Formats: sequence, C-alpha cells, structure tokens
Amino acid sequence: MLGMCPVFPPDNEWNRDISADPVDANSDKYLASMNAGAKNLHPDFGRMYGIPWITVPGTQPKVAMTFRYSDSDPGPYPFPPDAPIEGGPNSTGDRHILVVERDSCKLYEGYACYLMGAGWRCDSGAIFDLHSNKLRADGATSADAAGLPILAGLVRQAEIAAGEVKHAFRFTAARTQRGFVHPATHQAGSTDDPNFPPMGLRVRLKAGFDIAKYNRTTQVILTALKKYGMFLADNGSDWYITGDTNAMWNDDELNQLKTIPASAFEVVKLGPIIKK
Repeated sequence: MLGMCPVFPPDNEWNRDISADPVDANSDKYLASMNAGAKNLHPDFGRMYGIPWITVPGTQPKVAMTFRYSDSDPGPYPFPPDAPIEGGPNSTGDRHILVVERDSCKLYEGYACYLMGAGWRCDSGAIFDLHSNKLRADGATSADAAGLPILAGLVRQAEIAAGEVKHAFRFTAARTQRGFVHPATHQAGSTDDPNFPPMGLRVRLKAGFDIAKYNRTTQVILTALKKYGMFLADNGSDWYITGDTNAMWNDDELNQLKTIPASAFEVVKLGPIIKK
C-alpha cells in the first residue's frame, strides 16, 4: 500500500507468491547468458542512487506532455515543475519521473523527462490504474523497456524498515532476446538467440540459500526474492536490482547484497514468449 492506494490488486503478478512455481526448463541457459556464474547481485539504489518517487493529491495540476514514442499514454500528467528526476535535474541518464496521484490511485511514469515551459517533454510515458490488473497492449512500451510499471518493482526503504516486502522486484540484464513474456508487453532485444532472456523473465532466489548470516535489511530483501522474485525489466548491467533513492538507506548494509551470487537464482517457468 502507498497510503490508501494498493500497488495493484493482491492477485496481480507483481504480488503473487511464486515460491512453489516450477523452474523453467531453460533456466541454466538463461542464467549463463546473464553471466550468472561470474556476477553477484548489485543494489542500484541507496542514499544517493536509485529512482525517486512522490505522491500528489488529486488537486495537483495536470500539465501538458510531449512524447517521442507514439505508444505513450497522452497527457496531461500531474507532474509538478519540481518533480524529482532520477539522477537529479542535471543528469544525462534515464531521468525517470514516478508520481502517484493518491486520490485516484493512478501511477504516472515518464522516461527521459525534461521540463519544457509549463509542461514536460519525455521520450515515453505510461499511466497505470493501481486498482487494475490490466496490462499495456502487446508491443507497447512504458517508461520502462519491458512495458512494465517501475514503481511496483522498486526495493522501497519504508517496506524494508517495516520488516516485510510483499511484491517482486525489478532488475536489468545487459543483453536480451527479441521477445517478451507477460506481464511485460515490450522488448528491446538485440538477438534472436532463444537462450537469452526475454523481457518479463522472472527469477527467484533458491529456497535453500542460507540467509541467516546477513544483516536484517539484506534478510528482508532476500526473503522477498525467495517468495516473489524479480522481473527482468530493462537493459543495463547484469543483475542490477533497482530501488528507491532514500536518505534513510544504510549503504553499508546494502553492500552485503553485492556478495549474493547470481548463480543462487533460478528462472521461474515462463509463459509464452511473444515476438512483436
């Protein structure tokens, strides 16, 4: 929950317990293509890093939006002129903006966003009803390469502090195939090799992985990774897991995640791979 808003219904794929799901027959090859034998998990978040997000009331003025990609949801969006941008206002990275309109429980997300006059110019944008399981149309992007909502998959500091996470996370891989599996709706692949992961591929931490020696923050995250796993949502460095930017994070605690071998994960059985 974010205030009075759910982050999608309880039966949404982001919120579904997949600890008993079968392992995909191609799990080992998918893992090998993501260099699981040589990589560790990497937290792409902390006090200074990650993706910021805000909530606004229904009275927040909605402003005009200009998008590069035509499959974006048209504006207006309730983006304040001082909305926090991933990497900061002078960044040259992904520049995501995530805003929850808390009265309507709608999530507005933008990618590569720049303030332009009284509105915003972004490469892409998407609006999600947080009460609904409806996916974007097959082939449609969002503010994420996989057509997924970003906020749903962030490791959020407030949840970790509360001691429990009840949803899947979001991670990246350097190279993906030209295909996606639901709940993803878009691909940004560079190969047709079926041993590379499609967008929307889901991994989980193996049930037998011992988490007892880790600090409390790491244990909460690893427990969620066993129960809910994480979705491949974008191209980037292999095994980078995304969370929110929050001054309350203890970066020294988060560094323990860098000792978790990617080989401790397995791919959950995939649905049909869609080529579009």
